[in-house]
Amino acid sequence: MAIQPHDTKVEVEVAGIKFNNPVLGASGTFGYGLEFAELIDLNRLGGFCTKGLSAQPLPGNIPARIVETHGGMLNAIGLQNIGARAFVDEKLPLLRRYDTRIIANVFGYSDEDYLEAIQMLNDGAGIAAYELNISCPNVKEGGIVIGSSPVAAARLTAKAKAIAARPLIVKLSPNVTDVKVLATAIVEAGADALSLINTLVGMSIDVNTRRPRLNYGTGGLSGPAIKPVAVRMVHEVASCVNVPLLGIGGIASTIDALEFIIAGASLVQIGTANYYDPTVTMKVIDGLSQYCASKNTSVKELVKSLVKD
Repeated sequence: MAIQPHDTKVEVEVAGIKFNNPVLGASGTFGYGLEFAELIDLNRLGGFCTKGLSAQPLPGNIPARIVETHGGMLNAIGLQNIGARAFVDEKLPLLRRYDTRIIANVFGYSDEDYLEAIQMLNDGAGIAAYELNISCPNVKEGGIVIGSSPVAAARLTAKAKAIAARPLIVKLSPNVTDVKVLATAIVEAGADALSLINTLVGMSIDVNTRRPRLNYGTGGLSGPAIKPVAVRMVHEVASCVNVPLLGIGGIASTIDALEFIIAGASLVQIGTANYYDPTVTMKVIDGLSQYCASKNTSVKELVKSLVKD
């Protein structure tokens, strides 16, 4: 596809990376990016976050792994992926054909797992940044979820930052008592930016069988149902840290994206909406261009512009 001219009013820069616009595909909903190449113009996309990549390939959970809910969906995919090395060798060369920013989402079940995956990805020319998924249980610490502990999250962030060849974004879990405490600890440990929010833990039950609809039992809730929670958390975190934020959670329209930007997000990630409208990212990019033109403003000027009486 031909590369299109970019609208300067929607250009943004985060952690030294220039994005043609603030609209990204969210991890876990955008595959490895190539899956959408025949559906949208990847050259127009600000960027995307890959499926979570681990040091070793993972098969994921046994189905059922996705359940539709009111205003969203629950998923327990189990972080199925081809592994960091295969991504670098097989997917990345094809992705470099496109003018879009590639953010490698990384996860593990111990600090060492994360670091091993990052070291593999450091070899991958064309990756713009890393996004740490810290919503994983640390098997070496009795199953504690790294993202629920400011101490564990800060420790991992510092280790990852020390070896990462690219800017480090950390994706925050909403399943915490105070997201501001978690965000502050991670930024102090060296994170270049924060993504928020990851999915909320939820459950759905089949009343006829009296069993969970997901084979795993619980899953991550995403979609429009979580948007107000996500906007609130972006606003809270924007008030206590001085790094760029990536807003995620139920974005399905230009207005949704603008809410996150005004609350404090420099970039937005679109996830669940891709499942029922694969062209939603293109629509939001167009909508942001039209909004900025009509208001004689830019995305950079809109970030953290919430008016308080």
